[in-house]
Amino acid sequence: MIEGYDFGRIRIKGKTYYHDVIIYPEGVDPEWWRKEGHRLSHEDLPPILSRSPEVLIIGTGASGVMEVPEDVRKALERKGIEVIVLDTKKACEEYNRLVGSGTKKRVVAALHLTC
Repeated sequence: MIEGYDFGRIRIKGKTYYHDVIIYPEGVDPEWWRKEGHRLSHEDLPPILSRSPEVLIIGTGASGVMEVPEDVRKALERKGIEVIVLDTKKACEEYNRLVGSGTKKRVVAALHLTC
């Protein structure tokens, strides 16, 4: 569960991270980097896709600056992945809601912590 989020930092299971993160059911990738900092591209997807998510929650930053192009979203959906795009605060809340509900789905969250 995500215990807290503020601009530029997130607390997950007792540990604070200061870089963008990807949360997998097995653990946290503590330094998520994208080809283009404020835009999700197809080149950014292999690490996420290798974990076979059924739901991908994308946090676009405190002000929602990170762009998720429609073609990227549609490519994920064609793979059978439910894509949820929200500003990072709401993305954290949605992640906690889904994981806390006991869903059997593999939920992954890719979270941009600033902007």
